[in-house]
Amino acid sequence: MVLIAADEPLGSQLYKKHCASCHEAAGNNRIPPQSALRQLTSAGILKAMEVGVMKPQSAGMSRSERRAVSAWLGKAGASSIAADRLKNRCAPALQAAVGGEWTSWGGASNLRYQTAPGLSAPDVPKLKLKWAFGVPDATVIRSQPAVANGRVYFGTQEGVIYSLDAATGCTHWATEVTSQVRSGIVIANGNVFAGDVSGRIYSINATSGVPNWQVKADEHPATMVTSTPAYHDGKLYVGVASYEEAIAVTPGYACCTFRGSAMALDAATGKVLWKTYAIGDVPKPRGVTKKGAKSIGPSGAGIWAAPTIDAAARLVYFMTGDNYSDPPTLTSDALLALNMDTGKIEWSKQYLANDAYNSSCPLPDGVNCPDSNGPDFDFGASAILIEKPRLLLIAQKSGEVRGVDPAKKGEIVWNTRIGKGGVLGGIQWGPASDGKMMYVALSDVAFTRRRIGNGNDVRVENDPKAGGGLFALRADNGERMWMAAPAVCGDRPLCSPAQSAAVTAMPGVVFSGAMDGHLRAYSMSDGKVIWDFDTVRDFATINGVAARGGGIDGGGAVVAGGMVFAGSGYAQFGGMPGNVIMAFSVDGR
Repeated sequence: MVLIAADEPLGSQLYKKHCASCHEAAGNNRIPPQSALRQLTSAGILKAMEVGVMKPQSAGMSRSERRAVSAWLGKAGASSIAADRLKNRCAPALQAAVGGEWTSWGGASNLRYQTAPGLSAPDVPKLKLKWAFGVPDATVIRSQPAVANGRVYFGTQEGVIYSLDAATGCTHWATEVTSQVRSGIVIANGNVFAGDVSGRIYSINATSGVPNWQVKADEHPATMVTSTPAYHDGKLYVGVASYEEAIAVTPGYACCTFRGSAMALDAATGKVLWKTYAIGDVPKPRGVTKKGAKSIGPSGAGIWAAPTIDAAARLVYFMTGDNYSDPPTLTSDALLALNMDTGKIEWSKQYLANDAYNSSCPLPDGVNCPDSNGPDFDFGASAILIEKPRLLLIAQKSGEVRGVDPAKKGEIVWNTRIGKGGVLGGIQWGPASDGKMMYVALSDVAFTRRRIGNGNDVRVENDPKAGGGLFALRADNGERMWMAAPAVCGDRPLCSPAQSAAVTAMPGVVFSGAMDGHLRAYSMSDGKVIWDFDTVRDFATINGVAARGGGIDGGGAVVAGGMVFAGSGYAQFGGMPGNVIMAFSVDGR
């Protein structure tokens, strides 16, 4: 059986392969048929497969395959969670205070720089934990929070978006969406915007938690939205990616048919105003690879990062990923400049050619690996737009950081290497900049293999001695001004010094979380650590849910209203699990 997503939804194919023999068996009244399963939510089905009654039966499926089945089978949508199901509810009389804000991934220019943090650099060493929130049923905290009008909003692995009071941590509302919230949270015009693993984009009323609309970003069954949307002038701009790259490990799967895309939506209604594919050619059968696997292409060039708004030029910039199959395209590992009104690609610039790769490549048989077998050095970080000089600062998984000229269609002005790069190496989720300097955290995570007992089982673990470091580069020419050395893991289990999470800055201070579980603040002047909080501990939580910190990856800390908010926990890729959202203030007041 050859699985081809273009012929039939992958979820349907996997359901037939793994589930139908039981759920479609005549006369078995104890097992719900497909018609009954379709009355459940996708989130509920996924939870049953991963932590519930169907966990043993689903053990042979990968996480991406379980997601595909649940998204195809269950009801999609968002619904408010009833107040009586929520712990630590805010008192009805409590009114959200107007305070500082952090309402997007990193601002229109993606500087990730808070100009009005509500605290000063000398205050940062005084930061103490004010409250902690335990996220139920989570091992990964990846969705970056947003702060507005005295509330903090965040999405979770279980597919719930929360609105908490920033000062006290009490719960205003919680709304369940279809699946894991992958993107960061955006607040604009009184609404919350986010994307999830099922490939849906949501609008939710920020005050009440009542859903406004939802849009499926693409009909490909492996679609997901990791790109945090960008809001500008009534429109929502968002990039579209997929997990088909991971599905390529499925035996008999013909890879691949997904094409990354960029979209503009009417923020009020969700109407798609335009959609532009990163790859213009429609995928078609390409024969077989050198290892004999059926191949479809071109594919890939997913867009993982938040877009960057250039209102003066009427452009929006998107960074693209690698190709999943041959033939490689000119728009993978590239910077795309799209007309923000029409979606037309005005120009593009590729920074690494022939980078076709999927998750089959590192496996012993590598059957679905494209012949190009690129290094997977795509872009997971947003472009940063600075004005003096007018450059786009881009950081790649190759370990290279560049300043490029948007007036010359992305021509390279400077190129600085800070690491060796890798599939999960180089620069992952993004630097920060104050316009003069660029602060870049290095992942370069590495792995070791350890044999378990006397058997043939091998456990892949983080290498505790590889990766990490924070670099300060001049934004105009890329000159390195200082480098803060990576941490030492010691004997901490599952530890890595890699600094994959997005960097956050405020006047005089740079915040960077690491896979060793620490959230650190560095002096902008010399890179010295001025504050260090070890999140790998048990927390007494404001909502009574048991919580513990772990590795820090994905979205970065946010600073607003004199407080710092961050999540901890990253059980993927051999990292330390965790399920806590933390709020810090000066002296914990």
